Amino acid sequence: MSSPLVRFGVVGGVVMGLSVGVPGAVEAFIGETAVTSLVIGVGVALGPLVLTAFHARQSGVCGWFGEVAYAVNMIGLTLFAGIAFALNVVVFFLDEAVTRELLRGPARVVVLGGTAVFVVGTVLFSVAMLRAGVFPRVPAAGYGVALTGLAVGASLPDGVVTSVLHVLVAVTLVWLSLSMRGPVRRYAERS
Repeated sequence: MSSPLVRFGVVGGVVMGLSVGVPGAVEAFIGETAVTSLVIGVGVALGPLVLTAFHARQSGVCGWFGEVAYAVNMIGLTLFAGIAFALNVVVFFLDEAVTRELLRGPARVVVLGGTAVFVVGTVLFSVAMLRAGVFPRVPAAGYGVALTGLAVGASLPDGVVTSVLHVLVAVTLVWLSLSMRGPVRRYAERS
C-alpha cells in the first residue's frame, strides 16, 4: 500500500461495504428496521474517505479526465451520503405524514438534484477507473452500475430488488478496497 490514506481507504471501504450490504441483505427477509437504517445511514459517512483513497490510488495515471471525474463524484457522493444519512437516521423515525410534507418543495429538489449529480459523478469515476486500469475491471465497471442502480432504486419500495442492489454495492466496494492492498498493479493499458 502506498500511503496511510490508501490504508484507511482499504479499511473504510470494507467497513462501508459491509454497512451497506449486511443490512441490505437482512432487509430482504425482515424489512427495514431502526437498526438496519442506522447502520446504513452512519456507514455512508465513510464514502468521501473511500473515494479519495480510490482516487489517490490511481491519480498518477488518471489524467485530467480522472481529476474531473473525481471532483464531480466527490460532490455527488457527499450530497448523496448526506441524503442517505438524513433519510436513514432522521426521516425513517418520523411519522409518514410528516415525511411526505418534509419531502415536498425545496427538499425534494435537493434530493433529486443531489442524486442526479451523484449518478453523473459515479459514472464518470467508473469510466476513469476503467481508463486508468489500476483497479480490476469488473468492480471498476460495477462501481458505475451498482452505485447508479442503488441511487435510482432508492425511490423504490424496500424489497428484494433494493436488497440485491445494496449487496452488489457492498461486493463492489469491498472488492475495490481490497484490491488496493500491495503495490499498484495495472489491470489494463490506458486507452
